[in-house]
Amino acid sequence: MIEPPKVLFVTPEVYPLVKTGGLADVSYSLPSALRELGVDARVLVPGYPAVLDQTSTVWQTFAEDVWLLPGVPLARILQGTLPGTEVPLYAIELPALFQRDGGPYQAPDGTEWVDNALRFGVLGKFAALMAHNQSMLSWRPDIVHTNDWQGGLANAYIALDSNIEAASVSTVHNVSFPGDFPPELLGALDLPGHAYQVEGVEFYGRLSFLKAGLQFADAITTVSPTYAEEIQTSEFGGGFEGLFQARSADLSGILNGIDTDVWNPETDRYLPHHYTRQDLSGKAANKAALQQRLQLPIDSQIPLLGLVSRLTYQKGIDVLCSALRNIGHRPFQLAMIGSGDPALENELAAVTHELGARAHLTIGYDESLSHLIEAGSDMFLMPSRFEPCGLNQMYSMRYGTPPIVRRTGGLADSVVDAAPTTVDDGTATGFTFGDAHAGALGEALSRALALYEHKVPWRRLQSNGMSQDFTWTRSASAYLSLYKSLISPSA
Repeated sequence: MIEPPKVLFVTPEVYPLVKTGGLADVSYSLPSALRELGVDARVLVPGYPAVLDQTSTVWQTFAEDVWLLPGVPLARILQGTLPGTEVPLYAIELPALFQRDGGPYQAPDGTEWVDNALRFGVLGKFAALMAHNQSMLSWRPDIVHTNDWQGGLANAYIALDSNIEAASVSTVHNVSFPGDFPPELLGALDLPGHAYQVEGVEFYGRLSFLKAGLQFADAITTVSPTYAEEIQTSEFGGGFEGLFQARSADLSGILNGIDTDVWNPETDRYLPHHYTRQDLSGKAANKAALQQRLQLPIDSQIPLLGLVSRLTYQKGIDVLCSALRNIGHRPFQLAMIGSGDPALENELAAVTHELGARAHLTIGYDESLSHLIEAGSDMFLMPSRFEPCGLNQMYSMRYGTPPIVRRTGGLADSVVDAAPTTVDDGTATGFTFGDAHAGALGEALSRALALYEHKVPWRRLQSNGMSQDFTWTRSASAYLSLYKSLISPSA
């Protein structure tokens, strides 16, 4: 019998301490779910001010005077507990690199920190030191699990050191960020000269942290099965498609989960009315509350479409604008919130103005409004050009709000199209379309609006979505199987 492994989860951000995107949520939820399965999962994160200064963790010294990279001051490693969990948390206290204003990757003016290579080089270096056979530390992982480019060098350090036996996993959350730097930094990052080659960290004449993670990891995962297939193509591979193809036997897609305690219509603290799959009366009351809050006409019969999104090209906002203009003659309302590309913000604002009193757009972000849109809308818009995993489509289904999504990435893996056969057999959970253009989205919208008029199949569609299992337990079980295969490949 294989003992549950010891796993070090290496991440540049973790909720609720520091967050810029979905990786922080994964870094919080997945280690917690793994521990519930018996895995000794622990998290390593840089010691940003937001990490070290928060009051919910009592820090103790785990290691002192740790040498990490040439010319970098000695570090102190602190150990605490991830707030709200029993997950042990390690933080690298190194003021010269991390104790500064701004975000984890950028200065207050929005520019990238010029020393990001060193900042995340030390993250990877300490992860490897923890796994070293001669480490004097009190805990040694069997698996080092890195995430995106920021953790990528850990996989290289491990593979290039014969005194480290730990296996490594590299998870790609979004291949669009290669983490590339000048090759002259090779020595400063304590990498041997032979590491800079095509079969190493070299990526189109640059030194890429993500390439290091992908090239040297024992296994590569990404956040949905379909995205694992897509990144092997030139359209989605970001220049890494050849590497993904070459390592396809080591590549798998594991769909992310969601926090079902936070996203629960029965207990959601942001909702004025709670409801269940068996009794949707509270959902109707939330619709009225949303209409009132956004000063939309209060009408229980008109379909209300919701959007919570970054307003970017990736999210298909330009496609949405065209589609809305094409079907603007149909009766519906719109409740939207988001921010992003100024040009797309302006374009969506123009469409909102054209639709008049039945549409409302909030530029920015408001957590309570986002939850109310999920609960109060009748259907949810998510026309992304690509979506490695996506979370809002899962929130929407859990809230009885069938999503309208493009068949890509995690959207394709989590939403079953409401075709006549799937509606009849009870498997449909939303509406999907193929091509990223207004006609395809408009056709899906038209199908959704038509089915909304038929209350019995629509109620079945809502129930199907609310019955789906999007817990992290499902995802954690898949990762546990992967870890065990790496520790004992014959198992």
